[in-house]
Amino acid sequence: MSLLSAQGIVAGYGEMDILHDVCLELQPGEIVSIIGPNGAGKSTLMKTIFGLVKPKSGRVFFQKQEITGLSPDQIVRLGLAYVPQTENVFPSLTVEENLEMGAFIRRDSYRGRMREVYQLFPILEEKHRQRVGGLSGGQRQMVAMGRALMLDPQVLLLDEPSAGLAPKLVGMIFERIREINQAGVTVLMVEQNARESLKLADRGYVLANGRNRFEDSGEALLANEEIGRLYLGG
Repeated sequence: MSLLSAQGIVAGYGEMDILHDVCLELQPGEIVSIIGPNGAGKSTLMKTIFGLVKPKSGRVFFQKQEITGLSPDQIVRLGLAYVPQTENVFPSLTVEENLEMGAFIRRDSYRGRMREVYQLFPILEEKHRQRVGGLSGGQRQMVAMGRALMLDPQVLLLDEPSAGLAPKLVGMIFERIREINQAGVTVLMVEQNARESLKLADRGYVLANGRNRFEDSGEALLANEEIGRLYLGG
């Protein structure tokens, strides 16, 4: 049984449908990457799973429970966390205050979890009293991921985690995603850096024009000449 699944999703904004009968499965312990050209519907699919966009048809399930139409705060409480591409931190707050905001629904002590986040991102512990607005892009992305991890989610949804980062930081972010996964968190990510994300992923989906185009292991998608030509730059 899939940990998370989207079945026959039709969704969009206003009268415009972006997704057309899109399906996706996520198994426990996996890293799954969604790639495709700009405008393919990748971020819309992520927002639909997390309840930010209501599907016109189709269903979303998490741990055998249907979550279609639930609000994001309800979905968070079930064990999913989402890191959007933009506006994913509170720039006027310190690093530690951002992490505390991530633990807003915890009823137990979050200090142990904060220590684990600092172990994953040591630079954040060094800068825990610094306002996030003064951090580099890579450090802000670490804050965003760390804040999402404060609730100890089963599934982490990442929308373009490497967007806007210097090349030397991209590899570091992907390595942290691997470590998060190895610590027991299942990861679903949307990535424009398709080649690197498929190297990391157990499986991948290619969306084009709001539809499923390809699905296979990350290794097989990397080796597919058509995908290389159309989506990986040759």
